[in-house]
Amino acid sequence: MEARTDVTNLELANLERSLKTLNIETYRARQIYHWIHRRGVTAFDGMTNLSRQLRNDLASRYKVSTPVITERQTSSDGTIKFALQLTDGHQIESVFIPETPRKTFCLSTQVGCAMQCTFCLTGKMGIIRNLLAGEIVSQVRVLTRELDLFGQPFNIVLMGMGEPLHNYDNTMQALRMLTCSYGQAVPLRRITLSTVGVLPALQRLASEPTMPNLAVSLHGTTEVQRNQLVPINRKYGLKELIAVCQSFPLKRRSRITFEYVLIKNVNDSEDDARRLVKILSGMKAKVNVIPLNTASGIPFERPSQERINRFGKILARHQLTVSVRKSRGHDIRAACGQLMLENEQQRPLQQPKGRIKGLNN
Repeated sequence: MEARTDVTNLELANLERSLKTLNIETYRARQIYHWIHRRGVTAFDGMTNLSRQLRNDLASRYKVSTPVITERQTSSDGTIKFALQLTDGHQIESVFIPETPRKTFCLSTQVGCAMQCTFCLTGKMGIIRNLLAGEIVSQVRVLTRELDLFGQPFNIVLMGMGEPLHNYDNTMQALRMLTCSYGQAVPLRRITLSTVGVLPALQRLASEPTMPNLAVSLHGTTEVQRNQLVPINRKYGLKELIAVCQSFPLKRRSRITFEYVLIKNVNDSEDDARRLVKILSGMKAKVNVIPLNTASGIPFERPSQERINRFGKILARHQLTVSVRKSRGHDIRAACGQLMLENEQQRPLQQPKGRIKGLNN
């Protein structure tokens, strides 16, 4: 028997072409897309505006792969972390942050991460595999269904497990699917992609018609600091990263967010703050200062509140837009840098098949 095509991994145009080869009207693709992505239906049998015969025919040729929630933890601050099992048995974590009036989904793009940032537990897992576009998108539809949020506006941040630009093609396909008017129809202004600076992929992103908000994980103000904290800096240095950011095309009212994890006695000095001001001088930038989220296995400490405040005030005095991020979900290990699955860490590491655009070129 011929393997069934996973319909959740098809963009609308691809689904239309696939149906056309079966002599099925292409408008049916829009109905199927709506049922899966807007209504959260996980089987063709639930698509009640399709005939019974058509539903049977579709089920014989296609499948609707859907991750399964294996664990749900709720923080004292209302943040919810989900462990999701994929169809091949691997697991990822996704986070829901119920800020009012903005609700936010934090999505993963890989099982594990190859970037090995020294303050991040996910990096300690290594890279196991890339997520397919449908698996990235499915996190939204599973969590939306679980939390009964269909029809409500929400934000998306690609800041979970993995480096989005290390999984470039699947990430960009997922963005096109998430913004499709027959699917979740999430406005691009509500989506933020976070990267540590995979420069070839970041340069490629600059020419994309589908352009999310950009957040660059900086974390250091010298090459030595960044080499220690973000090992990919040894390949794509701080100077080169800032040059790409300076030339990055931005809409008139847009700016790049620079994320800066503040670590005690590593990058939290007044000199660091002044160097950061100099680095970002003249750029349309915002700085998110993120006091380190400590955890077993992270060999650093969080600065005192006094040092955190002093760092932020120096940036603000020099007319930088700055916010000090409040830690959300720390008690359930759902905060920035804390996502890690123990059972995945035990698995043998696998390099994703094929060349990964942005890291291998």
